[in-house]
Amino acid sequence: MAISETQLQQMLANGQTRERGFSEMVQLYQERLYWHVRKMVLSHDDANDVLQNTFIKAWNGLDGFRGEAQLSTWLYRIATNESLSFLAGKHTRAALSNTDYEDEMLQNLAADSYFDGSQAEFLLQKAILTLPAKQRLVFNMKYFDNITYEEMEKILGTSTGALKASFHHAVKKITDFIINEEK
Repeated sequence: MAISETQLQQMLANGQTRERGFSEMVQLYQERLYWHVRKMVLSHDDANDVLQNTFIKAWNGLDGFRGEAQLSTWLYRIATNESLSFLAGKHTRAALSNTDYEDEMLQNLAADSYFDGSQAEFLLQKAILTLPAKQRLVFNMKYFDNITYEEMEKILGTSTGALKASFHHAVKKITDFIINEEK
């Protein structure tokens, strides 16, 4: 029997059922959050690390969760922030060592035993990697996860208009990249 959002929030708010509630929450959202993070960081191992940090932050922040948003929205926001922080750290380390992090991510994706995509999917991922991190995030959330602009607005704290513009620009850049690659 599936547990409701209300029941889960009640379990998390109660000290006696908090651990069980947290375990239920992890079971319920782990896979969706993994793929949300994975689309940003591309590497299976990095996605697992970011996901673990997401759940640690969620556990530590349970007392601050007031239930004004759905648990999924709150968790997506934490996972998004953790992904962006992770990528910023990777970019900083790459800049200090004079390497191109996007190239490294693409090479890792090609060598990743968990990636079983076609050449077309690899080209799409290559195009997505050319986007700025926040634009890539909006594109992934809309294109792959079918998250509405209204829900993204809650998760990202950005207006619907700005999200639509970001998605539009991302699609244009990806289209242009793919057309130029195929020439």
